[in-house]
Parts: sequence; C-alpha cells; structure tokens
Amino acid sequence: MKLIAGLGNPGKEYAQTRHNSGFMAIDLLAEKAGTEITTKKFNALTANVRIKGQAVLLMKPLTYMNESGSAVSRAVSYYNIAPEDILIIHDDMDLPVGSVRIRKKGSAGGQKGMKSIISALSTDEIARIRIGVGHSRRGDHEIVPDWVLSPIAKADREVFDTALKASADAAYDWVSEPMDIVMSRYNIKPPKKEGDNGNNRTENAPVAAGGTEE
Repeated sequence: MKLIAGLGNPGKEYAQTRHNSGFMAIDLLAEKAGTEITTKKFNALTANVRIKGQAVLLMKPLTYMNESGSAVSRAVSYYNIAPEDILIIHDDMDLPVGSVRIRKKGSAGGQKGMKSIISALSTDEIARIRIGVGHSRRGDHEIVPDWVLSPIAKADREVFDTALKASADAAYDWVSEPMDIVMSRYNIKPPKKEGDNGNNRTENAPVAAGGTEE
C-alpha cells in the first residue's frame, strides 16, 4: 500500500486558497485515477484506488493544516505503510507561482503541515511535491496567514493550474517509477514575466475572510 496525501484546510471558505494547493492537486490525481476522495476515515477524506496495478490510498486530512500529521499517522499505522511509500503534496511560499519542486526527503522548510507529518512519523525521509504559491513580501512573517489564505491572482491562474496538473501527473507516475525519473520529468519553473525580478510575487492580492490556520 502506498499513501498520497494532499494538504489543505477543510471548508468552502478555504477551497481556492493558496494553502489548499495540495487538495486541488490530489483532486486532479483522483480524477486521473477515475475516483473521488469522499470516504471519511482517519479524520480525513480518503479513496482506495489502484494506480498502475498498485494499491494506493489517497487522502485529504480534515484536521486543518497544522495537524496534518495526526490523520497521516493514523493511516500509516493502520496499513503499516513504510516511509518510502508515502508522498505528500503541499503548497510552498518560497517557490514562485507555477513552480513544482519534488524532493525525496528533507526538512519541512517552514510548511506547518509537513512539519506536523515529520513530527508524527518521527522521520523526514518522506517524499513531497511542493507547489509554488509565491510570497507577497519576503521576510514579512506577519502577513503569512493572510497570504496563504488568499486565492491565486487571476494573472497567475494559468501557470498555477499548469503546476497543479503537473503535480497530479507526477504523483501518478511516482507510484510505479523511480523518484529520480519523476523529479527530472516534473520539476518545473514558471516562465518569467516581463519585469519579473525573480520572486514572481503578487502584491495586494485579495485576502480570504476568516481564520488564521497555517
């Protein structure tokens, strides 16, 4: 059994926010696999599927981002899933919108859902797909909750949607292909915009109402 978890916050008010990039990508993966993630189990929405002949559990934790490790660890314990058979899909503010970065392991890098999972499983030997959502002003940590709970700007939506699809495709291939091949195929950078200074950030983006879950 392999586990692929997309991270986000439950609730309609969060559905299209940057922090729900993992939810959006895993929904695309479920569609590609011919299913929907609707079964409630492990304090998450789940779906048991077969991808390229292998059993896979798709998961969207309902714990809110900061407690993602609780749901993931329950599924890991129930199915006795090894760390190398786990893949996490999540947003990353340190990457420009439209980017996809795939890693075999490593620290959480400030992503609190990933931090929760690493803590719950007592290992950072966990593969992850990072979807770039940009940052309005680097180093301004006071605006982080509002930023990640805001939607992607319309001007960035096309490259963002391309990154979501690439992330879903990468997760699909990860099930049966070597990680190095998946990384070389799907690690992407967005095309530079005219006047882009390299940070690809969007100022004064609209902010989602309510909540400060990170």
